[in-house]
Amino acid sequence: MVLVDSSVWVEYLRGNACWQADRLDLLLGTELIATCGLVMAEVLQGIPGDREFERLRGIFDAMPFFPGDAFGTAVAAARHFRRLRAEGVTVRKTVDVLIATVCIENRLELLHRDRDFDAMERVLGLRVVAR
Repeated sequence: MVLVDSSVWVEYLRGNACWQADRLDLLLGTELIATCGLVMAEVLQGIPGDREFERLRGIFDAMPFFPGDAFGTAVAAARHFRRLRAEGVTVRKTVDVLIATVCIENRLELLHRDRDFDAMERVLGLRVVAR
């Protein structure tokens, strides 16, 4: 199962052309797509209109939801962050490490458009959707 990061949702919703948005478009009609609270919050907070907000919320409601164990996921994410830092990798946003940790814990692939996840793939074994 694939979890789609907010970096892809934003491109898709804006109609911007990139292979990740094209892949999301394909997945929406053919596979179950997973989400988590962090991705939902990042995407929904940027929706300006109430009608579009509710439409998109309905799409998220239909997806398998992986909340992560709040305490356990936070500890695991902190360990991942520390491991990345020990490898010389500086991650720009803690939320990305939390999203990656949800994927790792639940054996989900991540469809993303954010270079911080590239290092997490290499160092942490995060599974990502390949081009």
